[in-house]
Amino acid sequence: MKSMIQPWQLWAVLSAAFAALTAIFAKLGVEQINSDFATLVRTLVILATVSVIVWGTGQWQELPSVSGRTCLFLVLSGLATGASWLCYFRALKVGEAARVAPIDKLSVVLVAIFGAAFLGERLSIANWTGVVLIAAGAVLVALRP
Repeated sequence: MKSMIQPWQLWAVLSAAFAALTAIFAKLGVEQINSDFATLVRTLVILATVSVIVWGTGQWQELPSVSGRTCLFLVLSGLATGASWLCYFRALKVGEAARVAPIDKLSVVLVAIFGAAFLGERLSIANWTGVVLIAAGAVLVALRP
């Protein structure tokens, strides 16, 4: 019997669940400290956790085995991630988690637009309708009552 859920879908749902917990835990974590320092602590925890996973599962690769192009895009991705986290924690420091997180999730909309513009990904009319609904939903959730 064929599985009802694909592996990528399971991982994506788990990602969403952990992202939700991230917002709640981060909001509580930045209450009494500087948001940039909170981002540093979070980053160190992630670095340690992923290091143990990569080392423990034997996935370590020597850097010379990674192409320059791959390194460039991973460095750019890391810089974008760092900037995103710094901005996210600052937003959580001064805003409500239930309003900050939906605006942060406008990244879904931007990924669809960037994927189509820069990666040549094609979305159907139904997909674009979903993108518009996600954008509208994020804005509606973030509005003041």
